[in-house]
Amino acid sequence: MAGEAVTLQLGHYAGCVGAHWWGLQAAALRSPAEAAELRAAALLRAGREAGGRESHTPRLVALELKGGVGALRPGGAGTEAPVAWDGEVAAYLERASAGGSAPRDAGSRTEDTSSDRKGSSSASVQGASPAPSRLAVSQEVYSGGSMQVWSDYLNVHLHPKSIYVIRQYMHDGECGCLEAFGQGESLLRDPGCIEELEDRLHFYVEECDYLQGFQVLCDLHNGFSGVGAKVTELLYDEYSGKGILTWGLTPVMSNMGGSQKNFYRLMNTALGIVHLSSHSSLFCPLSLSGSLGIKPQPPVKFPYINYDASLNYHSSAILAAVLDTLTAPYRLCSSQGSMMHLAETLNFSGRKVVAAWASVPFPALHGYSLPDTLCAYQQDMPWKLLSSCREQKVSCCFAQSVVLRGICKESHIGSCPEKQATSPLHACESTEQILQHYLHTLFAGAFSTSHVLEQPCNTLPPYPQFFSPLLTRQGFLLDKPPSYSSAAVESIPVLAALQSSPVLHTLLYSLYKDLQKLNTRRWPSFFSAGVEQDDFQEALQELRTLSQCYEMGSEADESEDEADAD
Repeated sequence: MAGEAVTLQLGHYAGCVGAHWWGLQAAALRSPAEAAELRAAALLRAGREAGGRESHTPRLVALELKGGVGALRPGGAGTEAPVAWDGEVAAYLERASAGGSAPRDAGSRTEDTSSDRKGSSSASVQGASPAPSRLAVSQEVYSGGSMQVWSDYLNVHLHPKSIYVIRQYMHDGECGCLEAFGQGESLLRDPGCIEELEDRLHFYVEECDYLQGFQVLCDLHNGFSGVGAKVTELLYDEYSGKGILTWGLTPVMSNMGGSQKNFYRLMNTALGIVHLSSHSSLFCPLSLSGSLGIKPQPPVKFPYINYDASLNYHSSAILAAVLDTLTAPYRLCSSQGSMMHLAETLNFSGRKVVAAWASVPFPALHGYSLPDTLCAYQQDMPWKLLSSCREQKVSCCFAQSVVLRGICKESHIGSCPEKQATSPLHACESTEQILQHYLHTLFAGAFSTSHVLEQPCNTLPPYPQFFSPLLTRQGFLLDKPPSYSSAAVESIPVLAALQSSPVLHTLLYSLYKDLQKLNTRRWPSFFSAGVEQDDFQEALQELRTLSQCYEMGSEADESEDEADAD
């Protein structure tokens, strides 16, 4: 087996994505052990409770600002087992109060569930009233407006070593915020902060049988991009040869126009991409925002999800499902593939930045085979670009890692026998062969690795119920909405990919051009935080050089012409 990974969450939005991701791990643990295709031990550490029952906690170090952890205790959320949602949801979730507010303490709620409640009826908890459906409970208790901080929907317990609160800055408010890259860098120059971080890292690293590397979830839009720059530099220096996969996360931002906050976001993003990618094995910008540039673009839309882009609770849930799928190759029970192996398949020729694509959920029709579904998408993959680039169509890539999950391994058997002779996909002998053949057809000449898992992405609460009524309980598509009230969607199939692709030239070069047009001297406060003007200009040139790694022939010619003009 490939070994264990230590995860770092740097920033509040990273915490939002992480909270959902740990919830997905907890949900997977409740599935039958024999059905598990992903190793829980890759991300979770096992322990024993006082009663002898096995417990699991994330191998996690989370850096958060004062006021950003909500109801979690200062030392984390204790060492108890994750909340186990066995039986009916109504058996252990309270209804919202008359004021409509949801329970705040989702991180240390030991009273909400216990093993002796398993299978108890809702009547024993709420009198003789009928049990509400899982969908109703989800909408009532985990309503988007009540989810203010990520601990509100964290349903696992964290080790006391997990959370480190940075008290020099506030999570929310008009002043005292960590808003500039230089502020973040300065934090990690403080010996006390470095000691706290290293102590937590050493605790988790030393208990690993074989450490394969680090997963870094980092806010890209604020001062945590500077924190991430120094953290990845520390990991790169201290753990040579280990994989460092960094995810630069950005929430969907409201239209900030020409505000200082918008320009800070742009400069934090550019500096973050340059520094994080230089010290990572692989770096992926991940967001539902339509653009990371100066001009806002509409957020990504999914045909079978009705989400509110302004709610971090919603957008982070989608990204967590994507992240859980993209990281599957180095967590497989059946494979020796490691984090470094995944990175090396994609980062050749200096291309350490990759783009993420995903179909959430994958549009598999109920009762149809995988070849039947893919035959409907012979020109374009049914996925969306989640790396904030205006260029949504892709016809080529240099290399890609693709994961399709939630598809039965027997689904290669076509529902229409007459198609067997006409479609090469129907002639394939396994789901793995079908996906590989499909990828080679669409992306001829690209280096493609692929995996197909039967294990779906679990979507029970606290995962939001924002799905189309066209989905079955298992997330498959119906031809028309059911005549009866639809049940909650408990799991979904997901298709996701990491690509080294020419679209990254568009993303990186657009950022470079936006910043080149700025009169950065208008924002002296950004540079007074610790970034020198010369260093900023050097980072801009590095961003441009990075963008050139993804050029195709005609783009390279245009770039040379522009360079001459400069």
